[in-house]
Amino acid sequence: MTRPRLTNADLAELTDFRRALHRRPELSGQETETARTVAAMLRATGPDRIVTGLGGHGVAALYDSGWPGPRVMLRAELDGLPIEETGAQPHRSDIPGKGHLCGHDGHMAILAAMARRLARQRPARGSVVLMFQPAEETGAGAAAVVADRRFAALAPDYAFALHNYPGMKLGHVGVVAGPAACASRGMRLRLTGRTAHASLPETGRSPGLALARLMQDLPGLSRGADVTDTDFALATVCHARLGEAAFGVAPGEAELFVTLRSLTDTGMTALVDRAEALAREAAAEQGLTLSITYEDVFPTCVNDPEAAEIVQRACRRIGVPHGPGLLPMRASEDFGHFGRDAKLAFLLLGAGERQPALHDPDYDFPDSLIAAAADLFTAVVDALEQPEGEPT
Repeated sequence: MTRPRLTNADLAELTDFRRALHRRPELSGQETETARTVAAMLRATGPDRIVTGLGGHGVAALYDSGWPGPRVMLRAELDGLPIEETGAQPHRSDIPGKGHLCGHDGHMAILAAMARRLARQRPARGSVVLMFQPAEETGAGAAAVVADRRFAALAPDYAFALHNYPGMKLGHVGVVAGPAACASRGMRLRLTGRTAHASLPETGRSPGLALARLMQDLPGLSRGADVTDTDFALATVCHARLGEAAFGVAPGEAELFVTLRSLTDTGMTALVDRAEALAREAAAEQGLTLSITYEDVFPTCVNDPEAAEIVQRACRRIGVPHGPGLLPMRASEDFGHFGRDAKLAFLLLGAGERQPALHDPDYDFPDSLIAAAADLFTAVVDALEQPEGEPT
């Protein structure tokens, strides 16, 4: 099928839309205005159904052909990051301490481009759902959307998402079958003893030695030189606090934040067991009470072989260079939750080899990727409508 191309006017308006979102970033779970802006944009394209408030602030629009066929979901993310932007571009963030420094503003613009195309021409069969998901950065959003009872009426047969990726050639697509992004979780350890006067530390019970030991020993759980190694595991100390900022008090409490990472959920279970054993041992040696909690929990994101082949077929049809790229990646992605009942593929789209890295305070999404990614997603939808070898 030949679909209407985006016009120069479309691309100018989509760029303005992206930059407006860039100026007003909102953090995970707080995407109220972003969701309203997206919902207004979608309503203007006349979807057959629109759902708001999914899993928090999620927004979804359904474009139905009226004919039997697969339901395809394309996903973007709503949330920004708690990072101060330092770039000098005119559309830099207006919100102190917050920035769209992962490119989610660009991902939303890509789906806005798809909304325009679907408004002008519905899929030949089946339907397409454009999903704007909240709270990806914390790992909470996709799980909340899937758990929302209204999601069942939108549940897809196939689900696709991309992430722009600096360090890859501009426009190059990275796609693999199997694991695409690591499982990870934030491990919070709280060690509690007893405070004392700084002149009589022996009358208290300080967690200082246990904290120092764990800061050294937990990173030692890391395994494998490369993410594709079968035993890959990574433990990263991210934050530590001992007592209060006072010279007269020997500490009685400490906290340690560690990010645990593995390529598979099975590997994560083993890594958690090892990390918890170290923490219990260190606490017991010093007579401390130990509390362990977890935040920012991401399952591994695993690409279905058929869905990955659909992306590869789409790339071949529109002449886009593709390969593994930088997949699988160490970073995590909660898109894997949508693979519970759908055939899923998560891919990378090169943002340029000399771009600042994701989460860099100077990062800005390349606007040229809006049209390129919309062409790719259109080809993915078309590939599901046409068997291999037939013209589109």
